[in-house]
Amino acid sequence: MSQPPKNKPVPSSRIARLSRIGSLATKIAGSVISNGTTKLLSGQRPVLSDLVLTPKNIQRITDQLASLRGAAMKLGQLISMDSGELLPPELSAILARLREDADPMPKEQLQQVLDEAWGTGWFDTLLYFSYAPIAAASIGQVHKVITLQGETLAVKVQYPGIGNSIDSDVDNVASIIRLSGLLPGSFDIKPLLAEAKLQLHDEANYVREADMMTRYQQAAADFESFVVPEVYAALSTPNVLAMTHIISSPIEALSEQPQTVRNHLMTELFRLFFDEVFAFQLIQSDPNMANYRYMPDSQQIALLDFGACREIPAAISNGYLQLLRSMAEEDMPGVAEAALDIGLMQASHTEEQQASVLAMGRLACEALYCDGAYDFGNSDLLGRLQSAGMALSFEQDFWHVPPIDAVFIHRKLGGLYLLAKRLNTQVDLREAAAKWL
Repeated sequence: MSQPPKNKPVPSSRIARLSRIGSLATKIAGSVISNGTTKLLSGQRPVLSDLVLTPKNIQRITDQLASLRGAAMKLGQLISMDSGELLPPELSAILARLREDADPMPKEQLQQVLDEAWGTGWFDTLLYFSYAPIAAASIGQVHKVITLQGETLAVKVQYPGIGNSIDSDVDNVASIIRLSGLLPGSFDIKPLLAEAKLQLHDEANYVREADMMTRYQQAAADFESFVVPEVYAALSTPNVLAMTHIISSPIEALSEQPQTVRNHLMTELFRLFFDEVFAFQLIQSDPNMANYRYMPDSQQIALLDFGACREIPAAISNGYLQLLRSMAEEDMPGVAEAALDIGLMQASHTEEQQASVLAMGRLACEALYCDGAYDFGNSDLLGRLQSAGMALSFEQDFWHVPPIDAVFIHRKLGGLYLLAKRLNTQVDLREAAAKWL
């Protein structure tokens, strides 16, 4: 049985956070030198990535990033394999720990954050406040609150210093990734890092998240299968976000429901995705499993965490609509035109590289060609996509970074594929996308 997370203070100053990373780098460097020397003396020629990614170093990296929380932990989640990204398995091993719950703040640090947000004496203005968080993630932790009027709320409290440390945290994590030697020197990671910083600043802005939650709730109002919390403005500040508390279970609880229920709700999630891209032009881009919660009494899904909402530019939305329709009709020249327009590939890429990109796109749309429901539960599609992506990157030297909006759309779709597989569902993807075909 896994141990409950321990309360650990969040290092809030830049100096404290930098010293943690510096200490980590020093330990890794010492380990590399020691292991490298041992291998040289035994007549072996050591490989840098083998020296960096020892089990002990992987444990050091993940424990330190998890204790830092904030952008250090969130960046690991953003590029983790379970979100559909295609990374070397060694790097995925480092990041896997960062998909788990974070270590919560100690009571004293939590009290200080709330005193600054709500003023001293805030406890007397509430009927109930649970100091033990009901969830702890990368940017903040969530507490159950009951107001004097009897309203039950979920209150997300941001870790101190997180917003001010985002840029330096991202740079520090990038240094560790470069140190691993798993990405080629020719790969320009700077555009991705710049966009990651913008995304994380958005997620740390709870005023923005409250606005996005309200906008998304209005956009998805016609979907009866989903529930979105309502913002409770009276207790919300830039660092604290209060919302209605939705009684629900982890999404994995849906696995115990009849096949028809699972298939229906998963189909609705795909239908919602297509509307996000083509109708709302507003996508909740984080497919973390914790952001979906099952409500067994009403057979609905609660949708959470709207800090990761992104507006989709019209040009990208229109490009993907052309891509979807061309794929559905197996019009590969039309697919190629759409892929070039979106920026998934460039005319300067070789014919072989472009052909591989199109083949990988067709593979990703495999469910569109299924006669009826596609069996995600018994499909090895994600594994084949990973192999194709690795071959494209490492064998054909295709290290092209598409527009960041495309990256997040793919990430969301990859997360839905993973969820469909975990819930052992069968989905008629053509039916889910019928409105747009």
